[in-house]
Amino acid sequence: VKAMRCRRFFFFFFFFDVQELPPLYYSKMEKEGINEVLIEPLRQFAKDSSHLVKKCTKPDRKEFMEIAKATGIGFLIMGFIGFFVKLVHIPINNILVGN
Repeated sequence: VKAMRCRRFFFFFFFFDVQELPPLYYSKMEKEGINEVLIEPLRQFAKDSSHLVKKCTKPDRKEFMEIAKATGIGFLIMGFIGFFVKLVHIPINNILVGN
């Protein structure tokens, strides 16, 4: 029941302008403030998100292979950096601890 109320609340405030609310809910200044702070950013986010999804395309095989190679090279580089940091850290740690 709570989820249904929450969905109705979101639907109400997302798709209806706050200025359309009856006057007993909010004063005119509060309506404009709520609309500016809450409603408009949500509408803009939804609009931008739908625009992004419409523009996105699935990469072709060549583009996918380039991305996969770049990612693999990045993983290898980060792995070697971590290995050499650990390799240098072990003797320094042994000297400091004195084992």
